[in-house]
Amino acid sequence: MKHPQQRSLELDRMLFFSDAVVAIAITLLALGLRLDVPEGHRIRFGDLVSPWRKYLAFILSFVNIAGFWQTHHTIFSYVNKMDRRMLVLNLCWLFFIIIVPFSTSIISDHFADGPAIFLYCMNVLFISLLQKFIWDYGDEEIAATASRETVKYIDVMFTVHLANGVIAVVFSFFMPLVGFVLLYLKIPIFIFGWLYSKRK
Repeated sequence: MKHPQQRSLELDRMLFFSDAVVAIAITLLALGLRLDVPEGHRIRFGDLVSPWRKYLAFILSFVNIAGFWQTHHTIFSYVNKMDRRMLVLNLCWLFFIIIVPFSTSIISDHFADGPAIFLYCMNVLFISLLQKFIWDYGDEEIAATASRETVKYIDVMFTVHLANGVIAVVFSFFMPLVGFVLLYLKIPIFIFGWLYSKRK
């Protein structure tokens, strides 16, 4: 059995690493923002507006990653479990986080195409699913440290995130733009969750 201090050190290392990867993923999003203006031509105001699809995808992805990071932070404010299974779950979560800049670049260049939106929706869905796995795996510790009301609230939030992701994936086959818009419904969910956590 590991000494509690050693276990805490391993958890801290994992969280620091996770924060660094999330910061890199958010930074990589900005690399996709560019103006396609021929060399030697003056920039017009219309040129600033023309890549609006890239702006839209960037904003959604920034909000998604920031929201997922906030949820990750909330989970580990209650969960101190650190073993191989938790490490693997967290690494899988980071894998899909770091893919977000790639799926964002695809959806920026092929905004109305079903496969591009399907890829993005699946990316978001897998992140939500892995966060739920991490939360469920820490169930015993959560029950000991969090109130029943808090646990119930976070469970509902996870369910809403997963349902939103599944519905968006389904719509990406038939009505791709509707699937993309559905992902924006997460923004008021994130805001509500943040306000609730500040109140608590």
